[in-house]
Amino acid sequence: MFSLLVSRAPLGAALLLAGCASLPPDAPLQDVNRLTQAHTGQPVAAQAMDASEVEAALRAPLSMDEAVRLALRNSRALQARLSRLGVTAAEVAEAGRLPNPGFTFSRLTRGSEVELERGWHIDLARLLTLPLVRQVEARRLDGEQRQAAAEVLALAADTRRAWVRAVSAEETLVYRRQVMDAAAAGEELARRMQAAGNFNALARAREQSFATEARLNLARAEAQRLAARERLARLLALDDVQTARLRLPERLPELPTAARGQPDVDTLALTQRLDVQAARLALEQAARQTQLAQTTRWVSMLELGTVRNTANDAPVQRGWEVTLELPLFGPGPLPRAQALAAVAAHEAAATALRARSEVREAYGLYRSAWEIARQHRDEALPLARRISDEQLRRYNAMLIGVFELLADARAQVAAVSAAQEALRDFWLAEADLDQALLGPVAPSLPQAGSTPAAAAAAAH
Repeated sequence: MFSLLVSRAPLGAALLLAGCASLPPDAPLQDVNRLTQAHTGQPVAAQAMDASEVEAALRAPLSMDEAVRLALRNSRALQARLSRLGVTAAEVAEAGRLPNPGFTFSRLTRGSEVELERGWHIDLARLLTLPLVRQVEARRLDGEQRQAAAEVLALAADTRRAWVRAVSAEETLVYRRQVMDAAAAGEELARRMQAAGNFNALARAREQSFATEARLNLARAEAQRLAARERLARLLALDDVQTARLRLPERLPELPTAARGQPDVDTLALTQRLDVQAARLALEQAARQTQLAQTTRWVSMLELGTVRNTANDAPVQRGWEVTLELPLFGPGPLPRAQALAAVAAHEAAATALRARSEVREAYGLYRSAWEIARQHRDEALPLARRISDEQLRRYNAMLIGVFELLADARAQVAAVSAAQEALRDFWLAEADLDQALLGPVAPSLPQAGSTPAAAAAAAH
């Protein structure tokens, strides 16, 4: 049973070559880079960085852009995801190849008579639907590439957030140590003044309470620094030795002079977001799958072949045969394909609605974070410094006592801590906005015990 696809050898060879064709090994990765590199500034590669490249990157304080580059090139989790994309590409290439022919051989005997039957056959139904199958599989690969690209962008955004938290934790720790030194000095001064009869027990207790809170806040800052560095090290795929060598800038970048303009939510959400694109491709794939199921609804298997029989000295018998599989006991794949198409349609609509909402939310939070950080920088901090300067002048003029001066120092600690946290929250909000414009958002959550309210409570 051999299906005569073509009668001419050259055309048959061309079909054979087409059946064996496959994608270049790096083609899916190139498409991922095409989708992501303009936003990350860094390409992804199939192989992780070697140790010497990592060591070179850690010689200087790690910038945000360098942290993103290191994460995209060194993350084993990302390498695994890109390898799974290669598996999908191989499956798609396999599904788009020509069906393999089959060969049958049988030997029958009747007395001294021996009958041999030989045949070649091929799945004609699969051959006829091959163009449609290739379209379906191409959309599946395209959707997988966009999913992989979205994960690349999510890793870049997570790395930016982790870098912001780690740098902020370093800055907070330095400031908390300064506060601790000042609180310890104030506590010692209060002890001596009480011993000299110039301080009452209540005033000394206030200074002891402030010193205790300073020690607690220092311990919290050390714990938060450890957690932030380890989180960043995990995203960068650093080992113990490399993590110990990791150095970061002393402070976060300054607040931009102006906030971004409001984006065109509908345009950006529907054209740039990779999850929206992937949902649209899934809908197209489901529609093609339904069309394929309708095509093979009545004949799910169709084989065409040739037969050649020989029996002793009898003339050779030649002929052809067709094998059909009729869906008499079930409707075939059509109901499932139609249900999957309905699922894809609802998911595409839900994804588009979620994308618009996330972009609006991310921009609103970004704008609020910028305004809060600006007010801290331009109003709250200068006002706290001016009050402190005035209190110092009044103290030098002997218009106020040491009690009022120490109380003002505690208030200034709260103002500085709140300004540091506001700047950190702005850079986290910017990372969230960048991600919202390109894919699903994992919102930044405030760190426990590290809020302006907590800082203010610690000051009293």
